[in-house]
Amino acid sequence: MKTAKVIPVFKKGKTDLMSNYRPISLLSIFDKLLEKIVYTRLFSFLSSNNILYEYQFGFRKFHSTSMALIDVVDNIFEHLDNRDIGVSIRIDLQKAFDTLNHEILLKKLDKYGIRGVMFDWIQDYLSNRQQYVSYKIFPLFH
Repeated sequence: MKTAKVIPVFKKGKTDLMSNYRPISLLSIFDKLLEKIVYTRLFSFLSSNNILYEYQFGFRKFHSTSMALIDVVDNIFEHLDNRDIGVSIRIDLQKAFDTLNHEILLKKLDKYGIRGVMFDWIQDYLSNRQQYVSYKIFPLFH
C-alpha cells in the first residue's frame, strides 16, 4: 500500500525534455478504495464541524478553479468600482503538493480534532512511502 507506480505523461513541448512530462502515480484498486473511504469520512468530519475555509476551492464538491477565478474577478471589479488601487502578486508553485510538510499537516489535523485511529492511519500512510518509475521508450520518427 505504500508503493506507487509512477508513469510520465507527456504535457507539451519537446518530447526529449523531462520537464515536459507530468508524473502520474498509479495505485492499486484497494488503495484507491481505502483512500476514498478515508477521504469521505475526513471530509464529512471537516464539513460538519465547519473547519474548511470558505474559499477552499480544491477537492470540494461544487467548487472548482473556475469558481476561484470568478471570485477573484468579482473582487477586482468591486474594488475598481470603489476606485481603489489594485496590486496583484501571483506565484506559480510548481510541484506544490510535493512541498507539503507532513509534520505541519499532522499537527493541523490534531489541532482540528483528527485523533486516534484515523490520525495514526494518516501518519503511517504518509511515512516511508516508495515509488518507482515505469516508462516505455518509443522510437521517434521524424
